[in-house]
Amino acid sequence: MGSVGVQIVCVALGVLGLIGVIVCCAVPRWKVSSFTGSNIVVAQSSQEGLWTTCVVQSTGQQQCKNYDSLLVLPSDVQAARALTIISCMISCLSLLILFCGADFTTCVQNEDAKPKISLMSGIGLLLAGILVIIPVSWSAHNVVQDFNNPLIAAGQKRELGACIFVGWGAGVLLLLAGGLLCCFSRPQSGSSGGTAKYYSNNASAPGKNYV
Repeated sequence: MGSVGVQIVCVALGVLGLIGVIVCCAVPRWKVSSFTGSNIVVAQSSQEGLWTTCVVQSTGQQQCKNYDSLLVLPSDVQAARALTIISCMISCLSLLILFCGADFTTCVQNEDAKPKISLMSGIGLLLAGILVIIPVSWSAHNVVQDFNNPLIAAGQKRELGACIFVGWGAGVLLLLAGGLLCCFSRPQSGSSGGTAKYYSNNASAPGKNYV
């Protein structure tokens, strides 16, 4: 069974990863304007997220607008919406399960069941980390591919936003927390059934008469 210190570290990593996924999902900073080449207009810049697109003026004024329709969005944005939300849900559920089965809580009195509960939580955190890394990597690949495409005008090119890096960091934290739980929450080898059977056989031995 994992130690209390490892479980506390995993809880901290999981909470930080969950916060990162929420920020990555809510903040419109997946793609930002690129000012390279002949595109030197800095009066305004555009920022694109999963739910809104924003235009930031040089004066600091920001105007955001929701996307007109889900059907006109690129496939990577549609997938990112679903995967990040699922990642948030799985992360929350895994952390709740971890709190119930952790050694520093008394929600579960059965000591034999706690390693299994922690292991289940670790698997959930691993899955949540993978689910958030997939969309940010997909979006980053598309941004880099479009940036290097000479057929796209300089004013339409985008660069990686802060949410891409936040998503990668959150995914790594969730993977680390889940990996630690899976490694340190294994049930102890051996069971008490064999020991009980051994004593029961020995207890019946004195009752027999040997010649």
